[in-house]
Amino acid sequence: MSGIAGIIVRDGSAVPMSKMDRLCTALGHRGPDGEGRYVKGPVGFIQTRLAIIDLDTGDQPIYHENGSALVANGEIYNYVELRKSLCEASFKTRSDSETALRVYARDNIDGFDALRGMYAFAIHDAVENQVVLCRDPFGIKQLYYVETPEYFAFASEAQALIAAGLVGRDVRADARSELLQVQFTTGSDMIFDGIKRLLPGETIVLSNGRIIDRRRRQVLGDSASVGTHLEAALTDWDRVFEESVRVHQRSDVDYAMFLSGGVDSASLLGMMHRLNERPVTAYTAAFEASSVHDEREIARDVAKACNANHIEVMFSERDFWTLLPEVAARMDDPVADYAILPTYKLASEAARDFKVVLCGEGGDELFGGYGRYRSVMRPLLLGGRVMRSKGTFDKIDVLRPDVLEGWRDGIAASESRENRGKRSRLAVAQAVDCSDWLPNDLLIKLDRMLMAHGLEGRTPFLDPMVAEFAYQLPDRLKVRKGVGKFLLRSWLERCLPMAHPFAKKRGFTVPVAEWISGQGKHLGPLVANQAGILEIADPSKVEKLFNTPGKREGAACWHLLFYALWHQANVLGHAPEKDVFETLAP
Repeated sequence: MSGIAGIIVRDGSAVPMSKMDRLCTALGHRGPDGEGRYVKGPVGFIQTRLAIIDLDTGDQPIYHENGSALVANGEIYNYVELRKSLCEASFKTRSDSETALRVYARDNIDGFDALRGMYAFAIHDAVENQVVLCRDPFGIKQLYYVETPEYFAFASEAQALIAAGLVGRDVRADARSELLQVQFTTGSDMIFDGIKRLLPGETIVLSNGRIIDRRRRQVLGDSASVGTHLEAALTDWDRVFEESVRVHQRSDVDYAMFLSGGVDSASLLGMMHRLNERPVTAYTAAFEASSVHDEREIARDVAKACNANHIEVMFSERDFWTLLPEVAARMDDPVADYAILPTYKLASEAARDFKVVLCGEGGDELFGGYGRYRSVMRPLLLGGRVMRSKGTFDKIDVLRPDVLEGWRDGIAASESRENRGKRSRLAVAQAVDCSDWLPNDLLIKLDRMLMAHGLEGRTPFLDPMVAEFAYQLPDRLKVRKGVGKFLLRSWLERCLPMAHPFAKKRGFTVPVAEWISGQGKHLGPLVANQAGILEIADPSKVEKLFNTPGKREGAACWHLLFYALWHQANVLGHAPEKDVFETLAP
C-alpha cells in the first residue's frame, strides 16, 4: 500500500524535479515507511511506501532486467500462485507487486486479467518506450490523471496533482450537481475540471505522454444462472468465501477488522475466526445517546461468539464538530457520505496497533442487499421505481434553479451502458452501483479515511472470484420474500446464528441531522455566507433551512455543510481550523 505519482514530459525533455518534489510531499501521508523515485529521460515516477508485504526487499521502484520499472499502490493477493506460474522469471524481491511487472513482461497488458487484488500501478516499459497505467476491476484503489500541452501526469490522489501545479481548482458544475443531489459523482471526469479518473478495471498505454491504447477489464457477467439450488450454492459460497478471506489475510504485519452489526462484517469475522488461531481484533463504531439505532449489542454478541478482541470506538457529537473539517479536507474527490466520520475515527484508533484492516464493503452490491434493489424489481404499478430518481434537494427551494440541471445524466448513462445481455432488472441495478456508487463513494471513503492514518483497508467481498460466483446467482437467491442478501444471510444463519441475519435491518447511520439541528441557529448563517454556498444558493433560504426540522431538511443541511467545508479546503486552499465553527467563521 502506498501513494504513487508520475510525470511524462511530452516533448522529451527532462522531468521537472520541483513538481516531483511537490507530488511526493502531497502523498507523504500514504507512505510513512519510505520513499522511492524513478527518473529516466522524460519519465518520472515516485512512490511513498506503507510496508505490508516483503518488508525487507519490497522498496519501490521495482526493476526488470530489461530496464523497465514499476511503482504500485495496493496489494496483489494471488502473488504466491502467480510466482509459481512465472517459474522462469528471475524475481529480485518477495514483493507481491513485482508479479505485475513480471506478468506484463511475459503477457503484455493482457496478463493483467490474472491479477486478484486492489491495485493501481504504473510501468515504464523501457523496451517499447511506453508507460502503462492499470487499476483494479472494482476500483478499490484510485488513480487520477491530467493531460496538459506539456505533461501527462498521474497520482493516487487528485490533490497531489493540484499541489504540484499541474492543474487548477475549477469546479465542474455538473459534478457539483451530482454531489449535492446524490452525495457522490459519476464517470471518468471528477469534480475538478481537467482531472480524470482511471476507471475501474481500466488500462491505458501511453507513448510520448499520449494515450495510444485503452482497455477495460470486466468482472460482472451479462447473465445469471437459472439452475442453482440453495444447498449447492451454500456449499460453493463457503468454499469461495474461505479462499478469498484466506488470500486477503496474506501479510507480513498483523491485521484487524471493522465490525458493525450488519451481515457483511459479521460474515467476515466468522470466516476470519475459522481461519485464525489467535483471536481477531474487531473495531466497532458506537454513538452517544441519540435517536439513531446503535448496533453495538449485535456486534458484541458476534464478537463474543468468535472470541474476538472487541474494541468499541465511541463517536460523539464533539467528534463530529472537531473532526469534520479535517475529514472534508481529506476528501479531495468529494463524497458527502456521513459514514466518512466514524470510518475516520475507527482508522485513527486501529492504526495505533495495526497497519491492515479487513472490511465488508461490496456485500450489498454483489448479493443484492439494498432496499433500492427490491424497488427496482417491483413493477411500477406495485411501487417499483428507478434507482436515484430523486435527489436530496428535490422539493427543497434553496439552490438556484440552474445549479441542479442535468444532475442525473451520469447515472442515466450508466444505466444505459449496463443494461445489456440477459441481465435482470436486479442485475442491471447491481452493475450500475458497481460502476459508480461503489468506486466513487464507498471505496473513495475507505481509501482516504484509512490512508489519512497510514492504514490499509482490504475488502474480501470485492474479489473477481467472489464476483463471478455472487453476481451470477439467480435473483431468487439474492432477494427472497422481500429480504435482500438471501444466500449470504442463509450461510451466516448456519455458521454464526447469534448474528441474527434475518432480523430486520435498521441500517447504519450517524446522527448528523440531529447534531446539525441542535446548532442550526448558529450554524445556518456561517454556512450560508461561505463562498462555495453563495455561488449556488440564496443565503436567506439556507439560514431558514438550518432552522427547519425534518429528515429531508436534515439531509440537505448535511450536504450543504459538507460542501462548504470541502470547498474551503479543496477549492480555496484554506487549512481546517480546530472545529467546524472556527473553520467557517468570517
